[in-house]
Amino acid sequence: MVKKIAIIGGSYLQLPLVRKAKEMGLETHCFAWSEGAVCKDVADFFYPISITEKDAILAECKRIGVDAVVTIASDLAVLTVNYIAQQLHLIGNDDRYSCDMTNKYAMRNCFRRAGLPSPAFARVTSENETISEMTYPVIVKPTDRSGSRGVEKVEECKTLQTAVKRALNESFAKEVVVEEFIKGREISVESISWKGKHYILAFTDKVTTEEPYFVELEHHQPAQLSDETREMVGEIVKSALNALHISYGASHAELKIQENGQPVLIEVGARMGGDFIGSDLVQLSTGYDFLRGVIEVALGTFHEPILTKNMYSGVYFLSEETKHLLHVIEKVERYPEIVQAEITDMQLHQITCSADRSGYFIYQSNKRFVPLGR
Repeated sequence: MVKKIAIIGGSYLQLPLVRKAKEMGLETHCFAWSEGAVCKDVADFFYPISITEKDAILAECKRIGVDAVVTIASDLAVLTVNYIAQQLHLIGNDDRYSCDMTNKYAMRNCFRRAGLPSPAFARVTSENETISEMTYPVIVKPTDRSGSRGVEKVEECKTLQTAVKRALNESFAKEVVVEEFIKGREISVESISWKGKHYILAFTDKVTTEEPYFVELEHHQPAQLSDETREMVGEIVKSALNALHISYGASHAELKIQENGQPVLIEVGARMGGDFIGSDLVQLSTGYDFLRGVIEVALGTFHEPILTKNMYSGVYFLSEETKHLLHVIEKVERYPEIVQAEITDMQLHQITCSADRSGYFIYQSNKRFVPLGR
């Protein structure tokens, strides 16, 4: 009998998951609001139900008799995945801890209780609130969004109100976290977990725009880290996953490496990293099929990861700030390292969040690929 899998979310971020599930011979049932849901043309069955309507999706999943429920690149969808998995006695993370996994304020409280190195922070629910205990500069961000939406660096108290208002407008819960600004290199760690055991798959270097918005422009694997730093970061990430009760599936941890070499934990997602990090780069750099692994976790057929490659992979994003990349994408046939490229908007934008980007290309090479003209 064909296994049935519920996929929560239908944007382009979930498209690799739908395709992988179909490749594995699974019957795919995709749930998302219709607008922008490119997966509706690929999945076997599509249901125009918002990913926030947990009980409506649950009712459909009961009727269908799904064997697994999963998402790969949405914090908001994680809430629904955990809820449905628990209600239907499927494999997934404990729904009691869903808030800790998806709300940046609750998450930081978990890090604090676990004694993990992380920024000082405070919660704000009104643009008129004052924060006396914070030292500037600070980072302002919605507690429940990703993709750099609403994120801004604030240098002094007098400009805090404007940044908080902007972040509140982006937040579903109308809640903002204000945190200490940590100087240093930004990296991420891509992992998969099974029954509380965590397997680190890749370390990723991140390149972002300058302040105040810090939108990601490049990702590269493997990150350029010493063995000592790699080991230290790995232990911090595993402790963070335990603190958040992430026991199953993909995770994406973001950290800063300070000038003294000490890592500081910024946040963790109970999902793959977006921007092709999980869906493409991990397999290109390590040989491990991360998408298949996530599906196998949800189905209960998981096997310990085997990393078969030691390659470099990465993604560059096109914007006004990176307009030199336009000629690379237009002449992609000249670059054998590039495995995928797309222009999504011929107009190049100054970016304040990831949605403002106009295209990308993904590479695989035996060294870090740097395009000419950078």
